[in-house]
Amino acid sequence: MNSNANLFVALRDAFPADLDATAIEAADASAFYTWRDLDRATAMIANLLASLELPAGSRVAVQTEKSVEALMLYLAVLRAGLVYLPLNTAYQAAEIEYFIGDAEPAVVVCAPKNFGWISRIAFKAGTRNVFTLDDERGGTLLQRAAQMSDVQAPAVRRGDDLAAILYTSGTTGRSKGAMLSHANLLSNALTLKAYWRWQPGDVLIHALPIFHVHGLFVASHGALLNASKMIWFSKFDARAVIARLPDATVFMGVPTLYVRLLAEPALTRDACRHMRLFISGSAPLLIETFDAFRERSGHTILERYGMSETSMLTSNPCAAEDGERRGGTVGFALPGVGLRVCDEQGRPVRSGEIGGIQVKGPNVFKGYWRRPEKTAEEFTPDLWFKTGDVGQVDADGYVTIVGRSKDLIISGGYNVYPAEIEGFLNEMPGVAESAVIGVPHPDFGEAVVAVVVARPGATPEADPLIEALKAKIANFKVPKRVFVAAELPRNAMGKVQKNVLREQHRALFDA
Repeated sequence: MNSNANLFVALRDAFPADLDATAIEAADASAFYTWRDLDRATAMIANLLASLELPAGSRVAVQTEKSVEALMLYLAVLRAGLVYLPLNTAYQAAEIEYFIGDAEPAVVVCAPKNFGWISRIAFKAGTRNVFTLDDERGGTLLQRAAQMSDVQAPAVRRGDDLAAILYTSGTTGRSKGAMLSHANLLSNALTLKAYWRWQPGDVLIHALPIFHVHGLFVASHGALLNASKMIWFSKFDARAVIARLPDATVFMGVPTLYVRLLAEPALTRDACRHMRLFISGSAPLLIETFDAFRERSGHTILERYGMSETSMLTSNPCAAEDGERRGGTVGFALPGVGLRVCDEQGRPVRSGEIGGIQVKGPNVFKGYWRRPEKTAEEFTPDLWFKTGDVGQVDADGYVTIVGRSKDLIISGGYNVYPAEIEGFLNEMPGVAESAVIGVPHPDFGEAVVAVVVARPGATPEADPLIEALKAKIANFKVPKRVFVAAELPRNAMGKVQKNVLREQHRALFDA
């Protein structure tokens, strides 16, 4: 057993004996990367990072388009013993300014097209090193790394040492950095390898972004830990994915991707005949999508549940002997994960009753970056993490998520926090107050909708408000529709009744 608990070491130890075998193949077969390429390239980037003589625990913030080189950068950050901080490619200046100000990264890597404005923000915040990386193997990061040795001894890390920080928002609208250790991530990867029955010869279609848990940790770690080849899509393309299904065995997607696959006539049982496993997560999978996919493909989607703070918590069974995959549920608590449902007083409820979901296990994060009071608030006295999700566990142990206690909207697999958008809307000319809700959407699962109240004498209009938001926040957060109302519905305590608004606009996107 290797005494170095660095996650990279565990992943590299799983590489196959034949280092010249293909590890990653571009979806269009325009590029191939061997396991030796992964080892050498991550060594060179890790040596570049080491040459910067950064303080221990330094953060490396990354906002780049998806590429194999971006995955190599993530692995190199682990290898160098630094802390990886992925940022959604849709984030705009106000968001990036906050993340860089809060995390104080020693290194920022961005797309060349964004270097001007991101470097200004970074240098102003005290970051000394800003590199570029594009999706065509270009940029200053690779130019500098090319001068480095391709031999490097991975930094020695304890399991409890920080490996990554993932930003996740709360109802205050201000994002919190969830601190994940090497042991958190490795424990979850090993559990999923066993539970999802990863097999020799498995090939993963990687069509997810790599700035959040699903694509970066669940998919990438799974393939690397199993020495499985990845067929790499820089962007999701339903027809192109279907064309590669005969060459693969495992696919992971968010519900939106399954909806788009079902829209293609080429999705047939024959196209899926070599596939072993289709996995869905990051947002609720509609039962209609679950049933339609089973009918068309002959495969039953495995739905699972996780969070930025915990990676995966539950999963429907993979093997028949473990039980059936039930649509509308997220399966059982994973081996080694404790899950309980409690009432508002923190008392466990009976089987089938609804309450707040609390979890415990080696996958649960270390806490929120520089927020000890918020960390303490989110854990119970006996150290169970309060997920903020509301659900129930039936008599057979299947977990069903029935809602979210913090009004979180999940649109296309991305988390949208109403309070953040309301903060921007309320500052706009003519707006007195606003309420942001999620309503059912056939493609995105949920769509963001805003209701605003005008200031006296003002006449704000929907389209200009939407255009103004597009310049400030990521596109997936921008409301699909904005309505101007005379007032917002309130209860006796004066609290806005978002449930009333959701009901009013529930059928907005019905076909």
